[in-house]
Amino acid sequence: MSAIEDLMKTMVRLRGSDGCPWDREQTHQSLARCLIEETAELLEAIDGNDMEHMREELGDVLLQVVFHARIAEEAGHFSFDEVASEINQKLIRRHPHVFGSATAKNSEEVHKQWDEIKAAEKTNRPDPEKVFKDLPKVLPALLYAWDLTKQLQKKELLDEIPSRERIETLAGELDEESAGEKLFEIAAACRLAGIDPESALRRHSGRLKEAVEKAAK
Repeated sequence: MSAIEDLMKTMVRLRGSDGCPWDREQTHQSLARCLIEETAELLEAIDGNDMEHMREELGDVLLQVVFHARIAEEAGHFSFDEVASEINQKLIRRHPHVFGSATAKNSEEVHKQWDEIKAAEKTNRPDPEKVFKDLPKVLPALLYAWDLTKQLQKKELLDEIPSRERIETLAGELDEESAGEKLFEIAAACRLAGIDPESALRRHSGRLKEAVEKAAK
């Protein structure tokens, strides 16, 4: 029996009638915060290049996947095997340059091909006039803003950002250390000013998103 099969067997036992009361009480909703916390701890291990810690945290994240899959299987929705099979098929389908006859000479071509295949897979095609794809609302504001900028760049709409020139000037001056310093300074200044930087950035990104979408109609 493989290690993953052992883990799944352990989860079945924990969720069973003679298992752990806490594990049996959990739902997708009650575990949502656990997934966020475990992911954050994994990211910390990655950032610190701590391989031992990373191995442990990858296990904790995997546990969350197995936990959710088991809850879903008990309800008759899907199993862990179906989750694994679906992502495996997706990887093969979206890498025709590896598993098929297509070609991709660089990462840019890979991304372009991936996006085209992903769009073709969607049962309900998005509105072709829609500027932004749907983004998870739980994304941290900084990642949300980064992704919005990425989408604007892909659609050649960066001119819609009023401060584009200042942004491009700043980009030319930044390296990782100076970027971290400036972000820290902004966070600290917001603290002193009594401003929640997460909320401020999220609201600004939302206003920009609405303005671009309105202009595109």
